Amino acid sequence: MKQLNWLISGLLFLTACHSATTGTTTLPIFGDRQPITKTVDGKQVTDTLYQTIPAFKFVNQYGDTITNKSLDGKIYVADFFFTSCPSICPIMQRNMLTVYNEFKNDPNIKILSHTIDPKHDTIPVLKNYADKLGISGNSWWLLYGKREDIYQLAEKHYLVSVKDGKEGLIHEGWFLLVDKQKRIRGSYDGTVPEQVAKLVADIHTLQQEK
Repeated sequence: MKQLNWLISGLLFLTACHSATTGTTTLPIFGDRQPITKTVDGKQVTDTLYQTIPAFKFVNQYGDTITNKSLDGKIYVADFFFTSCPSICPIMQRNMLTVYNEFKNDPNIKILSHTIDPKHDTIPVLKNYADKLGISGNSWWLLYGKREDIYQLAEKHYLVSVKDGKEGLIHEGWFLLVDKQKRIRGSYDGTVPEQVAKLVADIHTLQQEK
């Protein structure tokens, strides 16, 4: 149902995703939007206010504080996982390595993987997990924070379902693409290589966007 919400939001703007004058492709903007009226050069004009990712504060695998300000002017990919996940997480992280290897030398592209199990996934655990994945540098951050903050960010702002089930932690495997204005521009199944390839292509598209 949550993925359907993203699709509906995206479809509203599919007709605007191709520019006939330039021949270039742009990505849809997901989430809620509302018209706003403001004065420009003494005239009333109507603009659109898009939903954005709100302020947050977490800690990465190096013990460094990461906030929304850390992503100013950057494109990033977000997902949710936990290190002891036996099912989709290993597949997701293996596929995310494709994104990491493509953009690890670009300081303007980041990956944010939020653990939904902060009780177990301490900073040393996240660092060890990153080392096993072969992650180094500051292009891919594994983020630790308060459980309530992580769950609210996932459910309310990324529309990714996370919960404590009868058999343990449960979460969806979406990769979310966020632009420099902190607007969500794409949602991809992180367990499907073809979807991840589309994500990589869409990041390149965002890089060309003015």
